Amino acid sequence: MRWLFLLLLFIPAMEIGVFIWVGGMVGPWWVISIIILTGALGILLAKHHGMETWKRAQVRMSKGQAPTEELMDGICILIGSVFLFAPGFITDTVGLILVLPFSRKLFKNSIRALLLKLAKGGTIIYRKW
Repeated sequence: MRWLFLLLLFIPAMEIGVFIWVGGMVGPWWVISIIILTGALGILLAKHHGMETWKRAQVRMSKGQAPTEELMDGICILIGSVFLFAPGFITDTVGLILVLPFSRKLFKNSIRALLLKLAKGGTIIYRKW
């Protein structure tokens, strides 16, 4: 939880620094235009790849197979979409890496390991009798 708090402080500070740096080179209006353009383009890419993944999952389920790889792709696309929707160059870069199929493979094993680590803890449900 401590790492999440530090990331929530560190990432916006880094984004502001990059905004100022890029704005000094190309101007503030170009920075705003690039942010809007990358956000819109990223959302379109995420929608396209998300629908493609959904169709592949439906095909696997219709054959009676578990869509495990498609679920991992869907998780990556969802996380990437959130990053693409957030304004910033760093978050847009991470979002594109997670949305594009050829670079998504780099993160799938890490996300799978994280999910397995979370699942090991188990779930306890308390019932009031």
